[in-house]
Amino acid sequence: MVARRLSARWVLPIEAPPIERGAVLLGPDGRIDAVGPEAMVPRPADVISEDFGDALLLPGLINTHTHLELTGMGGSAPEPEFPSWIRRLREAKAALSADTFLSAARQGLADCRAAGVTTVADTGDSGAVIQALAESGGSGIAYQEVFGPHPAQCDDSLRGLQARVDALSVFASGRVRLGVSPHAPYTVSGPLYRATADWARAAELPMAVHLAESPAETALLSDATGSFAKVWERRGIPMPSPLGHSPVRWLDEHGVLSARTLCIHVVQATGLDIRRLATAGAAVAHCPRSNRAHGHGDAPLAALLAAGIRLGVGTDSVVSVGELDLLAEARAARTLAGLDAAQALALCTLSAARALGLESEIGGLRVGKWGDCVVVRPPPAAARLAPEEQVLAGGPRDVVATYVGGRDVYRNSRPL
Repeated sequence: MVARRLSARWVLPIEAPPIERGAVLLGPDGRIDAVGPEAMVPRPADVISEDFGDALLLPGLINTHTHLELTGMGGSAPEPEFPSWIRRLREAKAALSADTFLSAARQGLADCRAAGVTTVADTGDSGAVIQALAESGGSGIAYQEVFGPHPAQCDDSLRGLQARVDALSVFASGRVRLGVSPHAPYTVSGPLYRATADWARAAELPMAVHLAESPAETALLSDATGSFAKVWERRGIPMPSPLGHSPVRWLDEHGVLSARTLCIHVVQATGLDIRRLATAGAAVAHCPRSNRAHGHGDAPLAALLAAGIRLGVGTDSVVSVGELDLLAEARAARTLAGLDAAQALALCTLSAARALGLESEIGGLRVGKWGDCVVVRPPPAAARLAPEEQVLAGGPRDVVATYVGGRDVYRNSRPL
């Protein structure tokens, strides 16, 4: 590991006001040793020093929901019928090899770093992403998916998940964590949800669930109607029990919601659902562009934030949104909830870290935290705006450099 001193026109600690003409000193252990005005940050003679001029320096971005094993599968708009889209995606995945998934995960991780993202919360079933994270010295949580909508599949599905987690645990060390993801209420039975939640709790594993995403999911759980219910009926799968509940309440009654649970999407949520999430201490990964691409609508973001729910933004997959642009997600969330620039930027930095339970380690430029940093050069039209506005005006092409734990992991080769 190499110590570094980075300086720029603006340093945005996120946990403190922006610093004009600021600097950050990254120690040889990859953590932040100092942050502040240029003149106040030590300049050791034996430390690499880089001045990025009129750029902005801020914490590495945190993407609270990705599917990096699907990198390369984008290029077409999502189908209007969500269950059909899910089925076609699973059919396409079934034709891919383990090597293909690993190559996709490596490329997806490289793309994230090129977009200023230093930590990901990824869900998938191939195991490729945790391997890609481990071999590159990355930072993130890889949630291993489990499926099984028929109650009779519960024991076999759980045993398969446990075996897969055991095999993948070799990659979980340092800043790479392993979790589990019972996929969604339309692919997982009540008994499997409860069994997975009980086991994850005993094993102290974090859990992620796709929840309250589509009207079809709500219809399945409320009265066994809608397109998912038709699929279950054709496959001879018993309808969910009990009926008459919202997706949030249904998962809560199966013991799924807790402070270790990351709920992905949460579009179809009532005021009662929001209070239930808050009481359980669950977090939310908000994916506004994916929600709209699939026609699910807008999540009640302002109400989720007002309830004090830990929340970060995520991109979802390239299949849903094309290029993974986390700042575009922050802008969409800002418009949806009427946020100011600092609040919107926090959704992909400090607030995202809190959603993942990692706020003591990442999400802000503070002494002792990991030296995860991104340097952004804003578009010329944004140069006179406040620094947070300048960052939000940009995108992946405006990222100059990305550091993970003080390591230089991306450099923009385009002329500046």
